Amino acid sequence: MDKNFIGRTKEIQQLDDICASSKAEFVAVYGRRRVGKTYLIQQYFDNCFLFSVSGIIEGKMTEEMFAFTSALEDAGYEGSKPKTWLEAFRALGQTLDARLADLRKDMRSHGRIVIYMDELPCFDTPRSGFVRALGHFWNTWAALHKDIIMIVCGSATSWMIDNIINAKGGLHDRITGSIYLRQFTLLETEAYLNTIGIHWSRQTIVETYMIMGGIPFYLSLLRHRENLAQNIDRLYFSKNSELSKEYRRLYASLYKKPEMYMRIVETLAKSRQGMTRNEIAEKLKVQSSGLLTKQLENLCSCDIIRQYVTKANGKMKQKDAYYQVSDLFTRFHLTFSQKLQSEDYWEQRLNTPVLNTWQGLAFEHVCMAHIQQIRHALGLDRIAVEYYSWRGGNPIRQIDMIIERADHQVHLCEMKFSLSKYTITASDDEKMRERAQQFTWQTGSTCGIIPTWITSFGLADGKYSVNINNSLTLEDLFVDL
Repeated sequence: MDKNFIGRTKEIQQLDDICASSKAEFVAVYGRRRVGKTYLIQQYFDNCFLFSVSGIIEGKMTEEMFAFTSALEDAGYEGSKPKTWLEAFRALGQTLDARLADLRKDMRSHGRIVIYMDELPCFDTPRSGFVRALGHFWNTWAALHKDIIMIVCGSATSWMIDNIINAKGGLHDRITGSIYLRQFTLLETEAYLNTIGIHWSRQTIVETYMIMGGIPFYLSLLRHRENLAQNIDRLYFSKNSELSKEYRRLYASLYKKPEMYMRIVETLAKSRQGMTRNEIAEKLKVQSSGLLTKQLENLCSCDIIRQYVTKANGKMKQKDAYYQVSDLFTRFHLTFSQKLQSEDYWEQRLNTPVLNTWQGLAFEHVCMAHIQQIRHALGLDRIAVEYYSWRGGNPIRQIDMIIERADHQVHLCEMKFSLSKYTITASDDEKMRERAQQFTWQTGSTCGIIPTWITSFGLADGKYSVNINNSLTLEDLFVDL
């Protein structure tokens, strides 16, 4: 592998274990567009595949079959062109049979022979029978060869879960391993930027993360000769910019029919506090049905939105769960997309109220994406905890991050983004005390309350900070766990 490979420690260990097994392996790798799935597999196996093919995004059946047939021919197939997927996979088995004896002597891929199918959901065009044919191929050919690893990869996360990982029919319980690839953490983002010659302060890296999340491809577009604002204007706000059309491409890659998913996300993005399923249905003028529940589950499974539960009388209230947009690039796009093609929009509006408000909200979601790092910084690695949110009171107050400990202590977390040490104001102090009181009353909690502040550079000395014992900074988010 590339010696500069960043992160993916757990995934690489999982691939090591798969390669070390003594049976045929069927592995599903999935995760959102541009998160690095293809790069991980190609780097790990050094591009050494017995058979490799990639589906065509939004391709028709004829185009997908052409891509597969071309890959067959590259692997040595010389027969007639298959017309169905059953014929295509039969041709694949015959082609590989003819090569296996020699290849088993020469393969460099950890002693295993690898079949790799990228962008797998693209092959499953309407009424094509692709999934049934894939299942038949695994059951009648691949599973019978102990040194075979078949890796299927896809960005359409919900399709991968429904049709491969939780499949029914011929592929039921056939998957031997699954790898869900998430975005980089802040620490991994810093390490990646360093490898491409970008050595920014951690404050700037957090600001970058607010816009791009930890998506490797987006980060790869940054130039070290430009500051962050110049990069964002070039990549997003200028004419024909690289990322201005990424929002639609992202949802088109995640879902076969993305329109309703985009409507849900755009509705949720208008609510800072989040919305229940019934509130979403009411806004969209659709039924609060099983279909909407499935769509919300699909968005959660892709880390586009998050579901958070409330707590009352000591019990989690799952049925009253709220949903929020958690994908940072989506939030950025929906906040600023109306400013597209304003060539220097970002650079001209630094430290303005609109950017400051957005940064405050985005920082909260950066923190929630690093809740394990926050747990570590609080010294809670060895104690059982529950994470949830709370919403209530009159006027309505909300605490997005609550960490309840097994020793009957509760951290009520307040997250504030600033360019220097944060000064707790009288208003801040009053709101925290009100929230603590209302939380205790409405939830029936008997736990001790620990106000916990997470800020960019810590708390400034002052009248209202003197009694705060739990104060974390962005440095606590840059931790390797």
